Amino acid sequence: MAFGLGRLRLSSRDFWAMTPREIAAAVEAVAGPARAPLDRAALAALMARFPD
Repeated sequence: MAFGLGRLRLSSRDFWAMTPREIAAAVEAVAGPARAPLDRAALAALMARFPD
């Protein structure tokens, strides 16, 4: 909601009329495509780098 109402400045009527696919497309248009989640090796490297 914060993204749609705040960042996209949609009216509440327009926001609630959007489908989840439309909201996802709007997010991708602004933020770029989603990144792949970390795999086990990348997570282990990150945990080794920041052990706290």
